[in-house]
Order: sequence, then C-alpha cells, then structure tokens
Amino acid sequence: MSLSKSLCAFILFTILSFVASDTPADCRYDDIRGEWTFYEGPRTFDKNYNCSAFANFTQKFKVNLLFPNTATDEDGNVGYWTMIYNQGFELVIGGRKYFAFSYFRQEGDNVTSFCKHTFVNSSHDVGVDPKNWSCFVGSKEDNPLYPTPYAKSSTLKFSKINAHTFYRKNLDFIESINRKQKSWKARHYDFMEKMTIGDLIRMSGGKKTIGFQKPKPTQVIPEIENMLKDLPDSFDWRNVSGINYVSPIRTQQTCGSCYAFASLAMHEARLRIYTNNSDQTIFSTQDIVECSRYSQGCDGGFPYLVAGKYAEDYGLVDENCNPYKGIDGKCHTDPKCFRHYATKYRYIGGFYGACNEALMRISLVKNGPIAVSFEVYPDFRFYESGIYHHTGLEDKLNFRFDPFEITNHVVVIVGYGSENGQDYWIVKNSWGTGWGEKGFFRIRRGNDECSIESIAMEADIIVDN
Repeated sequence: MSLSKSLCAFILFTILSFVASDTPADCRYDDIRGEWTFYEGPRTFDKNYNCSAFANFTQKFKVNLLFPNTATDEDGNVGYWTMIYNQGFELVIGGRKYFAFSYFRQEGDNVTSFCKHTFVNSSHDVGVDPKNWSCFVGSKEDNPLYPTPYAKSSTLKFSKINAHTFYRKNLDFIESINRKQKSWKARHYDFMEKMTIGDLIRMSGGKKTIGFQKPKPTQVIPEIENMLKDLPDSFDWRNVSGINYVSPIRTQQTCGSCYAFASLAMHEARLRIYTNNSDQTIFSTQDIVECSRYSQGCDGGFPYLVAGKYAEDYGLVDENCNPYKGIDGKCHTDPKCFRHYATKYRYIGGFYGACNEALMRISLVKNGPIAVSFEVYPDFRFYESGIYHHTGLEDKLNFRFDPFEITNHVVVIVGYGSENGQDYWIVKNSWGTGWGEKGFFRIRRGNDECSIESIAMEADIIVDN
C-alpha cells in the first residue's frame, strides 16, 4: 500500500534539507534506543541507486532497538544494532541491513538534532556486494510530520583564529612540551609553516560536533583476562619473525582523509597477512574521498562506514584506478577496475561502546592491525619520538583552545609493547615518513590515552583465490 502524501512530502523535505558535509548531528545512545517505525520503498534497486530524491514509501514496520545491541521486529526476528558515533546507527535484522544518519536542521551556526528521526538512507540484503536495495526513513514518533519533541539545539563554536591564517612557528611551545615531561620528545616540522590553521585541523581529522564524548572502555571480564595470558608481552606486525606485513606510510596532505587512509591501511595489512605477503595491493584513498556515499570527502568520515560498510557494499580498488589527489571532486574511479571486498565489519567488543585495551590486543594479534580514533591535541602535532601522552599544554600562538577543535583523527594500531615500565601502542599515521618515528608513533596504553581505547574497529578482507 502507498503511504500518505503528507508523509511523502515531509520525507522529501528532509531529503532536500540534507547537505552532504561533516554532519553536526549529536544523537546519543539513549536518544536512539527504543521503538522505531521504518518506512521503506520497493526492494528492487541496485547499489548505484541514489535515494536522495526518493519518496515513494510503500510499507511500514516497527523495530525495537534494545539494550545493549539486540533488536527485534514485529515478525519475531531477532537481530543486532549499533550506534555509529553520534551520527546515526546501523541495524541488521531479518536478513536485511539498515543504515541511517540521524536527522538535523542547520540555520547558520545553530543546529537542531532531531534524534527521533533519520534522513532517507538505504537498505539491502545482508552479504558481500549485496542485492535488493531499497530506500527507507525511520521515526520514533507516531506522526513524523511534527519532529519538535526531543529536539536538541546547540550552537556551533568556531575557533577565534581565522582558518585561513598560516601557521606560525612556536618554538616556545615545543620547548614547554619537552620541559614538562620526559616520556616523549617534540620538535618543529617545517612542512607545517606552509599550512593554514584550517589545513592543520583537517589534517587532524576536521571539525567535529561540539560536546561529543567518546564512550569509556568497557570492563574486562574474567574470560578475556584468561585469553590475555596467551598473548606475547610485545607484538609488532612490522616484524613477525623478520617479516613486515604493514604497508608503506603515506601522506594525506591537507585533506581530512585520515579515515580513508587508516581504513585502507588496515585492509592492506590484513591482505598481506592472509596471503603471506604475496598480495601487496595499495588501495585507492581517492576513491573513498570522491566516490563513497558513506563519507564526507575531505571533510571527514568514519572507519566503520569505510573500512566496513563501503568495503562490503561497493568494494575497494587499487591505487592506480584513482590516484590520490587530496581534494574533493567528482568520482573519477575507472568503473572497469577490479573490486576487493571485505566483510564482517564490527566494532571491537561487538558494538559501539564495548571496546577495551584487552580486546584490542587480542584482535590485533589474532586478526591483524586495527583502525582506531583518538583525540588530537596541539602538542601531538609536534611528536618526534617516545611514548606520547597529552601534556595539557596548548599552542596559544596558533590555537585558542576550543572543544570544537578536538578532532577524531583515525590511525592504525600495528603493535604494542612496554618500555621502562610504560605500556604503549605502536601506531601508523598518515602524515608522511618525515613525521614522528618514520611515520609511526607510540602512545600510552592501558589508560585510554586521548580516547584511543574507546573506539576500535576491524573487518575481514576477502582473499580471492
């Protein structure tokens, strides 16, 4: 049956009001958990169909998103769901996957998040290169025409520093870092003097939603404690019995594409591991920046949606199919290029909010490098060597501290170890080999330093025989 014209009109309004950018929606777990009504169209499309102009919803059904990640529907199906940061959620039930960004409206600097509503997004069968695509929209209200209750307003705060102002060398700040602690060493990097403040923010992940808090690591249960006993005291995928399984360091430039570099670096390493280094493919990050409908190009994105959903739904292509340019633009990927797929993408721990250091180490050793997000502070940009931890110092010459500039940089953990009683992670960055320890850095492990143990994800690359 066809739904009402008024509903379709509202849905069309939500489509037209959505702008593809780094979404400022701010919806939390308790906002999303509960009973939803989904309005869905025919399941007759393919993955190339664009839902942005779709409003012909022909069926509706209810699903209940339960604590902590269980879902049920009217037909008695049981599935699972997860938050995707504070931006939306994904549901898997009845052989179908539903992904949606949370709905918001923005007028100037004022943003209102309507967490009981979603934008129109896609649904499809479960599986690699899925079939039977459709468009759907979700609502927690009986009448989605009036999305006023439960709306949360916030004002976006921008730095007092002009984003177009060029970075100025601040040796006093670097000396202050080195005087305050002895765990790590800071230095000045000449390449930063050619960048604006906006460039540095994009390089570090881009501007994010104000007030967004990452989940705390979950408690380690006894069964996991027992599994830790079988792990080595130190481990590094760059040297496993003399073999390096980690792909080369790359440079993202001034594009906020760290999420793409980290996502693909995880798959590159896992492909090398699974093929005993016989397949050393470098994947195209420009394909992600230009072509992925699950990310926001140089304005940011999320590894769950890139390393996971995009890799399973659309696949990844080699670098030579769309070489990296570091800018947004129309999709230039050669459609004839071979696609590498991945599957079983998941947050470590099973869902958003279930991660901890122990589970990360187990997944790292068992499956390969993992993608993580963490908060970048101004002192991190000047890391040269040692075991990083945030000093609490701010670069007042270039940056006036503003929580809106605490960014979610995405990197890849490739190993772990200990030095002088301090546990650390070994992490691959995307700022070139001239930064840090030849492009890598070490950061304190076991205390959720800069939230690095809050959000980790992985996926299984599919190896073609």
